[in-house]
Amino acid sequence: MRYVKWAFWITFWVLVAAFFHYTLPQHDIARITDTYERRIDFGENSIFWASPDVGSDGTLGNRDVFFIQTVQPDGDVMVYRNEDTGWGWPPYFKFDTSNLQAEAADLRSTSASPTWVSITHYGWRNEFISIFPNAVAVKQVEGPEATIIPWVNIIILTLFAALAWGLWVRWKRFRAARIDPLVEDMGDSWDAAGDRMNERRGRFSRWLGTWKKK
Repeated sequence: MRYVKWAFWITFWVLVAAFFHYTLPQHDIARITDTYERRIDFGENSIFWASPDVGSDGTLGNRDVFFIQTVQPDGDVMVYRNEDTGWGWPPYFKFDTSNLQAEAADLRSTSASPTWVSITHYGWRNEFISIFPNAVAVKQVEGPEATIIPWVNIIILTLFAALAWGLWVRWKRFRAARIDPLVEDMGDSWDAAGDRMNERRGRFSRWLGTWKKK
């Protein structure tokens, strides 16, 4: 039972961490090398793509998607999709996909004369199932060593930790006041019933003993 409990809580907190890691904004320092548009046919990975741009037809199984191609300071390549989130989840309320694509195109540079930018995004990159993080904002920075403090993440995670702590404290108090006494009463009842059963068995054994003496 103890291992089942630990497995449950480990699984729960891993899922919570994965949810926040996918949803909360992240900031990458990179150099934009290209911007382009590509027709995407959605399949089993459609859950990792945003809804169609606000005002467009969302009934088709494919659509044109903007992409931003970058190179990070360590030389790794990262490709971002650029899609509206609209009023859906996650709640970035992004409606300016075309404007962001134009800004990204204007910030393209070469390795000989690099222009470094901070790309705010959410989501994951996975080559195996072809999913891309969604770019939310692009801002030019001074250089590849620029540091972006994730204030939004700090505030949200602090509030979540406070909420989780408050719920845990209230659960402990509720358990100590209501559940533990009930369990103890049930245990006492079982013990008392066991004592009565043992007493009856003793009386029955003594009664049988009187017959053996005869």
